[in-house]
Amino acid sequence: MDVGELLSYQPNRGTKRPREDEEDDLKVRHKQGGARERGRHREEEAPVMEETEDERKKVLHIIEKGEEEEEEEEPLDESSVKKMILTFEKRSYKNQELRIKFPDNPEKFMESELDLNDIIQEMHVIATMPDLYHLLVELNAVHSLLGLLGHDNTDILSGVDEPGSARSVLAGEEPSLGKAAEEKADHVLGAAVVDLLQELTDIDTLHESEEGAEVLIDALVDGQVVALLVQNLERLDESVKEEADGVHNTLAIIENMAEFRPEMCSDAAQQGLMQWLLKRLKAKMPFDANKLYCSEVLAILLQNKDDNRELLGELDGIDVLLQQLSVFKRHNPGAAEEQEMMENLFDSLCSSLMLSSNRDRFLKGEGLQLMNLMLREKKISRSSALKVLDHAMIGPEGADNCHKFVDILGLRTIFPLFMKSPKKIKKVGTSEKEHEEHICSILASLLRNLRGQQRTRLLNKFTENDSEKVDRLMELYFKYLDAMQAADKKIEGEKHDMVRRGEIIDDDMEDEFYLRRLDAGLFVLQLICYIMAEICNASIPQIRQRVHQILNMRGSSIKIVRHIIKEYAENIGDGKNPEFRESEQKRIVELLENF
Repeated sequence: MDVGELLSYQPNRGTKRPREDEEDDLKVRHKQGGARERGRHREEEAPVMEETEDERKKVLHIIEKGEEEEEEEEPLDESSVKKMILTFEKRSYKNQELRIKFPDNPEKFMESELDLNDIIQEMHVIATMPDLYHLLVELNAVHSLLGLLGHDNTDILSGVDEPGSARSVLAGEEPSLGKAAEEKADHVLGAAVVDLLQELTDIDTLHESEEGAEVLIDALVDGQVVALLVQNLERLDESVKEEADGVHNTLAIIENMAEFRPEMCSDAAQQGLMQWLLKRLKAKMPFDANKLYCSEVLAILLQNKDDNRELLGELDGIDVLLQQLSVFKRHNPGAAEEQEMMENLFDSLCSSLMLSSNRDRFLKGEGLQLMNLMLREKKISRSSALKVLDHAMIGPEGADNCHKFVDILGLRTIFPLFMKSPKKIKKVGTSEKEHEEHICSILASLLRNLRGQQRTRLLNKFTENDSEKVDRLMELYFKYLDAMQAADKKIEGEKHDMVRRGEIIDDDMEDEFYLRRLDAGLFVLQLICYIMAEICNASIPQIRQRVHQILNMRGSSIKIVRHIIKEYAENIGDGKNPEFRESEQKRIVELLENF
């Protein structure tokens, strides 16, 4: 680059207004000292040439220095992060001070609000160094950020210079608008803080430095971050894009924290989050990404958390879920995202039904009727409705639901699904095996829980049409027996190889092998064998004869069935109710004796 080009160099400042371009041109012409005229008057302006050479050297030096500074940006280290945090603290304190001093004069503190927003944006760079998160806690920045979530004024200025905007008032271009200036501010301070917290708690970033992440999450939990986030959510208007983004980022913070520290889910639900999620789900608003995210966070809160399941029931959450799912009774979801939301709601309902008190609420809320209608309508929701029925009826707590299901003529719905698995299951991820597992589990629950006339109605189903349902049961038995024998052969081969290598097969390894067998189809096979034992113990000789006849024809034996049921009895229950487990094992052994 020659000296002439250096002199004419102008950095790219982006698009300018015409007036600014004209002013800049005047300044350039003035600085160059009429360089264009020097070609005509070289002799008269010789002294000026000497002065211009000095200017050229200065310009060259400035440009070279600027390029070096651009190449050598100040690296982000502990010192620069401390400086940034202290700047944030000063601006936050100044803003608070001005707000207290001029509570009724917004333009007096608007500029400090701008400065505060600017430093919050700069602090996003800290998310690239999670090992320095401890500085945010030690220098009180986390406390200050949480304080801003409860900021008296949710508005902060953006870069838009529209007439009448708060920024134009500050610049002196408009007369003072008082409170109107606040109302016309284009960004939300709470959303700026939420945006920063969302980036700081990004799950991938948290896993980069477990130590730094623990310190940050501890500080956020101690500061009741979820309660403050919910308080901020209550005042956001999702019809404004920036505030809708704030809702989405808030849910992302909660999801990130829940994934990193699952035990915080209980406190989060109790701090108003559960109530807000249910309120947002039932709000009469078009489906959007935030409603999808709400369903996802709700499903997370209900996983393995009985206290959250109880809270959901107390907040009439079962009715909310049933109301939202009723839309899909006769209509399929409009898009993949809406289908995902539907599945999240079904998962939430299944989780909540693990609590016996919620099964009563499900029964009173006519959940059985809704699921039964979904099964008949043959929409995408059918597979998930089947899963919900399974959860509602299982165990002794499901007895009332089992009896009600027969009363609403549910047997007419469930047996056609038992007789023939759908060839094309529309729900993504649902397999034929899962369908057959839920059907067999429902039948097993009905056989276990039904009494009197309703039990008789169920058993009579197995005698209809020349015992076709017994034939189908035996067809499924041999299908899963073959699958299990193949899986057992593979596992035995692996065990043999381990022994040959001198490896010890401990209890943990045995448990892993057993889980693999269950996944391969053992659980469905156990349910089928249990159903066989139940119907053969009924006082209907026709059923018992048909079962034994088919076993003999296929070269199988009662011993295999007994072995499978015995293994099922030994592993029954989850240990929460030892008395139930013991009585159930005793009952199953009695079934075996009469099989």
